[in-house]
Amino acid sequence: MRLSTKGRYAVTAMLDLTIRYDEGPVTLADISETQGISLSYLEQLFARLKKSGLVTGLRGPGGGYRLAHEPRDISIAQVLNAIGEGTDTTLCAGNEDCQEGERCLTHTLWKKLGTEIDDFLNDITLAGFLERKKVSEVVRRQRDTVTSGTAKLVSTII
Repeated sequence: MRLSTKGRYAVTAMLDLTIRYDEGPVTLADISETQGISLSYLEQLFARLKKSGLVTGLRGPGGGYRLAHEPRDISIAQVLNAIGEGTDTTLCAGNEDCQEGERCLTHTLWKKLGTEIDDFLNDITLAGFLERKKVSEVVRRQRDTVTSGTAKLVSTII
């Protein structure tokens, strides 16, 4: 299993929504600016996240996206699965036909590894991940940056 940019960005965007969970809908433009992810890429990801029921969208002024469930009820594995980034580590997608139509010698090893990874990612929720010390330090730094950027913008307008 190799975690792609798509998987990394999806988890990052969902964590951004978790940080702002109590603030109402968040626009993709806000996530794009805060996390440095292309807006068009976010649009593709959120179409999948919405289809899977992990986020809800609200159109119009004041619209944006929200988590469809409490952050403690959404696991990192659910996010990755929603965008098509499963944890299959076998060459045969679990079909046991990895070596010329037959099960390969190491199939059980790779299948077990995939199960371990899946269990690990299922045990980490969005809320739980944000509670980690190093993560909370990054969140604080990002909030300070956003707040100081907003203050600069407001002082420029006034």
